[in-house]
Amino acid sequence: MNKRGHVLNAVLLSIGLGAVLRPTADIETLVMIVTLSVPITLGALVPDIDTAFGKHRKTLHNIPVLAIFIGWPIYFGNLAYVWIGIATHYILDVVGSTRGIALFYPLSSAEYNLPVGIPVSSSKSDIVTILVTMLEIAAFAGVYYYVYPEATEFAADMGVELALLPIF
Repeated sequence: MNKRGHVLNAVLLSIGLGAVLRPTADIETLVMIVTLSVPITLGALVPDIDTAFGKHRKTLHNIPVLAIFIGWPIYFGNLAYVWIGIATHYILDVVGSTRGIALFYPLSSAEYNLPVGIPVSSSKSDIVTILVTMLEIAAFAGVYYYVYPEATEFAADMGVELALLPIF
């Protein structure tokens, strides 16, 4: 995807995740959307910094970079939600484009994608971006409302407290 697609994805995703996390359609929902929107949008743009140095879709488009941004807020208390933008950038590049990304770089330069992608310059790229974003929101809602409560209950039965990451 292109930068426009990544920003569109980040903005729509912030709205969707805000509505999932605070489905009350009041000021709390708006606050959650605003809280999510800036870091997710910034995170969606971070991987493309590698167009200025390194190898595009390799240097900053890989699992080790994502792991750093997932761990950062846990250990340092800032940059929360940036990892979501980075992860969705990866998803768009893997699902929505024909080229894919090098998920295991620097260990491997092989680029991975799904055969459903379209060229970045396609007139249908916004439609693909919206469809992928809808799937991301639906997947998050499914995990948040169905998987997480079941896992929490199972952990409690085992005598373990399972807390959501401190970033939600």
